[in-house]
Amino acid sequence: MSLPDNLAQMATRKSERLMNLAICLLMARRFLLKKEIRQVLEQYRLLDSEQAFEKMFERDKEELRQMGLPVETGSNDPWNQNEIGYRILRGDFELPPIDFDAAELAVLGVAAQVWDAATQADQTKLALAKLRAAGADPDPGRLAALTPSLDGKEAAFDAMWQAVIARIPVEFGYHEKTRQLQPWSITHRHGAWYVYGLDMEKQQGRVYKLSRVETDVKYIGKPGSYFPETPEKTNLLTLIQPAMADQEAILAIDGDEIPMLRRRGEVVETDSELPPGYTAYRIDYSSDVTFAAEICAHGAAVIVLEPESLRNAVITHLQKFLEVE
Repeated sequence: MSLPDNLAQMATRKSERLMNLAICLLMARRFLLKKEIRQVLEQYRLLDSEQAFEKMFERDKEELRQMGLPVETGSNDPWNQNEIGYRILRGDFELPPIDFDAAELAVLGVAAQVWDAATQADQTKLALAKLRAAGADPDPGRLAALTPSLDGKEAAFDAMWQAVIARIPVEFGYHEKTRQLQPWSITHRHGAWYVYGLDMEKQQGRVYKLSRVETDVKYIGKPGSYFPETPEKTNLLTLIQPAMADQEAILAIDGDEIPMLRRRGEVVETDSELPPGYTAYRIDYSSDVTFAAEICAHGAAVIVLEPESLRNAVITHLQKFLEVE
């Protein structure tokens, strides 16, 4: 599902503005004052009032930080701390050297051509000229840190990405259930894309793996209808860990035992005969050996129904424990 034309145009303009702001802050060799930033970037310069600029700039600055771009605040004059400016230090976020195979290098070569054309666009060249005129001494070489990104292969990627940019609530199918989410950010981890946001039913932060989205992503609200929490309020990597799991287990758990394990899963129907008081849960996990050790720690309160590989790992772990004893 794609955005209507007017919403797509809004999302495109916002993406361009954020990219231009990132380029501006990255190329500057010193802290740039707000007034300099407004003069350099056309979308800020055309705003009707200073108040509108302040509001948009503060929002854009926070969104860059949420994307992982460390916008630094400081002063160029140690004797005048009232002159606050902004910049992005390349070393704070660039990746270490990465090796690519021949096919990956070919794709990156094409992407680099597109990136090179973007950096030569009229607005970018105009921004460079204005930075030089303002005495900011821009360094175009620093743009190497902003490498091109390729679209995700997941069917839900485009629609979810546009929803994050435009801040539109979405609805989609996941594990045979309908989810409603305020998507706050999208991140890539170990070859997969994840969306993080507020689950509107649970009113809690949740992470969903885009490859597991089972239906089209449906927009269920207006653009700008919410504002994401700042990264300081969440540990995104910790939240992503359960969603990174690429295997599913069906466990039978005794009553109200092991709340931490039950919260990771969902109640499901099963054809297996369960002991009285037990309920079946579907839980994602990443390693038979690691998850088996966790299950064994809970004793008879957990029974592995599926898969067989996990059940065998539990048996092996218990046998090793008995041998030690």
